[in-house]
Amino acid sequence: MTEAPARLHIGSHDLPVSPELSRFMAGDWAPSPLPATARAAAYAVTPARRDRLSARFPGERLIVPAGELKVRSNDCDYRFRPHSAYAWLTGLTGEDQVGHVLVMEPNGPHGHEAVLYLRPRSPRADGNEEFYRDRRYGEFWVGRRPDLAEAERLTGIRCAHLDTLGTPPGRNAATDPQLAATLSELRLIKDSWEVAQLQLAVDHTVAGFEDVVRALPRALAHPRGERWIEGVFGLRARAEGNGTGYDTIAASGAHACVLHWIRNDGPLDPSHLLLLDAGVETDTLYTADITRTLPLSGRFSPVQRQVYELVLAAQEAGIAALRPGASFRDFHRAGMRVIAEGLAEWGVLKHPEGDLHRRYTLCSSGHMLGLDVHDCAKARAETYLDGVLEEGQVLTVEPGLYLQPDDETLPPELRGIGVRIEDDLVITATGAHLMSSALPRTPAAIETWMSNLLEP
Repeated sequence: MTEAPARLHIGSHDLPVSPELSRFMAGDWAPSPLPATARAAAYAVTPARRDRLSARFPGERLIVPAGELKVRSNDCDYRFRPHSAYAWLTGLTGEDQVGHVLVMEPNGPHGHEAVLYLRPRSPRADGNEEFYRDRRYGEFWVGRRPDLAEAERLTGIRCAHLDTLGTPPGRNAATDPQLAATLSELRLIKDSWEVAQLQLAVDHTVAGFEDVVRALPRALAHPRGERWIEGVFGLRARAEGNGTGYDTIAASGAHACVLHWIRNDGPLDPSHLLLLDAGVETDTLYTADITRTLPLSGRFSPVQRQVYELVLAAQEAGIAALRPGASFRDFHRAGMRVIAEGLAEWGVLKHPEGDLHRRYTLCSSGHMLGLDVHDCAKARAETYLDGVLEEGQVLTVEPGLYLQPDDETLPPELRGIGVRIEDDLVITATGAHLMSSALPRTPAAIETWMSNLLEP
């Protein structure tokens, strides 16, 4: 029997391979090249991105890893997604990018040459058994990888075998805060190609929300209706893109008061609201991030409408504050002013001044959006949180009220109601464009939309 080479990832229950089988597997395979015209979707826009990065670090070697697999359970790994900076610079977004590394090699005092170090397609001769025996990287186990020449055609980047990389010195995006911050800041403003990808993500997400409403009768009948909702949206995300951009929040009733409720194991009650926070991630890894709070009966009760309309007014105020040159924090301040005044009018707060309204809102009202749902998070505060808005930035506006079921500062009829309304917008020369306008936001429009989708 042939022992498995140490570098192969072999399962404990895999059978050994005889010399006869090893010889038999080594030959008689037809050529199967990738199409010569194959290109990464972002092929045309990545050179300019690498040039912008190069200009920030003249004469320095820059290392941007795609990342490694992480074990989920025993010999099963989590589904792999390459690091966003790596995807942004190379245009490579697939699960086959495990372990790959982009190196920007100094090329003179001011420029760089990009070199992509990758694990090419396994050869099927010369005794190489990886293609049919390796559970992590073998072609018969996880699918085909490009060879070096194919990878160069896909990306326009010179490619080399990962085994030749070694451990070169330089700034590594995984450990160097300055490089990580720069890579985030370079992505703050989206080019037209990125905005189109984000719009595609939004459009697929809109379709997913429609799927959910159509599925409500079955979800209401299931003991874990929240999970049914999650599954319905997940089907749309996987069918149209790479999957969900983050774990779906399907929160019914008081679960909506838990900001990141992803257990999604509760039943649905027709008298309650459903807070659905979900986004489709495209194959190019750009994600939408949208929230709607829907009446499971199809119609808002008076108190549900009261809470919803206050959150909607806050969102409208936030959206109105979006424009180039405005402080990034202005839209949050505008929305929270409306929330605080509304809570004071209800008698929940004695006055709207101060920050006591935060007991019922908890978090900020939005964030940048792009390859990550909370995009550009490593950017320095002065360029992002304490910076100003610029044309081409894409962000969410998502005020919410989370009225906890055990909060004795609230009248009983308000307790256990959670409402968030979240939309995706791109900053324009004069204000902001609502990318997710296809989903209704007002109570009346939501009720009509749901009624139309639920008609037999």
